[in-house]
Amino acid sequence: MSPFLKSVLTIAGLLFVLLNVAAALTFIERRLLGRWQDRYGPNRVGPFGVLQVAADIIKLFFKEDGVPPFADKALFVIAPGILVTTVLMVFAVVPFAPGLFVVDLNIGVLFFLGMSALGVYSIVLGAWASNSKYPLLGGIRGAAQMMSYEVFLGLSMMGVVMLAGSFSLRDIVLAQARMWFVVPQLAGFIIFFIAGIAETHRLPFDLPEAESELVAGYHAEYSGMKFGLYFVGEYLGVILISAIAVTMFFGGWLGPRFLPPAAWFFIKTLAVIGIFILMRAALPRPRYDQLMRFGWKVLLPLAVLNLMVTGAVVLASR
Repeated sequence: MSPFLKSVLTIAGLLFVLLNVAAALTFIERRLLGRWQDRYGPNRVGPFGVLQVAADIIKLFFKEDGVPPFADKALFVIAPGILVTTVLMVFAVVPFAPGLFVVDLNIGVLFFLGMSALGVYSIVLGAWASNSKYPLLGGIRGAAQMMSYEVFLGLSMMGVVMLAGSFSLRDIVLAQARMWFVVPQLAGFIIFFIAGIAETHRLPFDLPEAESELVAGYHAEYSGMKFGLYFVGEYLGVILISAIAVTMFFGGWLGPRFLPPAAWFFIKTLAVIGIFILMRAALPRPRYDQLMRFGWKVLLPLAVLNLMVTGAVVLASR
């Protein structure tokens, strides 16, 4: 098989799996939330509610997909696609198994941070193009939150880069053959996970779309498939942060040989996604000023301290 054909098949398979997993997560999350909060989840459509996802997709397809007359039509239509595109682009550098990846960039970590930063444009443009005060307030919140927590996200990953001696995600996985980096970089993982929750706007950090304050936040004026793109983009972001966490801190595809490497990567990623869902079930939403204060006054000093200690240890071990 030619390298080009292999890349095309890998990309097509990756898109198929990611979009289906993102759709399935909408059902899995609601069932888990129901279980943990002692209530029913989806249980009406199909056996055990498994056809709820299909019902939701059909509803989105047939729901009116209009553009408000006061909106900037071009930006309003483009904005949701930016979020999905930037998230899917990052999956190109994620190594799912020894030979299962689209491309092995030697700057994979920087590519992830760069694409994550571009995702802010989707929220800002969608809010601005709506020409409505509630989406605009949600967009401002989202931009400030994402740009702030990207700083801590990047700093938390630099300790792993120091230990591995490479920005390549594949090299980082191989460097964990003896010990997962979550052990020496536990503080870095905690900072990364908290920043990842804020980056994906998940509870308890879903302040850009806090329903009790801003209706639906930056996508209040969206409906139909354009709203569906924002919805899918959020779940793809959860999968991405979980996959990067597994790659950086939990050994990626490494595991006992009774299961194939890709299976270990999938199991670990699902476990991290489960923690995302549990956080939504268990924690209340803080005030916006508390969120920003926690980031700049707690996470930033901890991230810098972790970076300095890691650098000192690496230098001392040479």
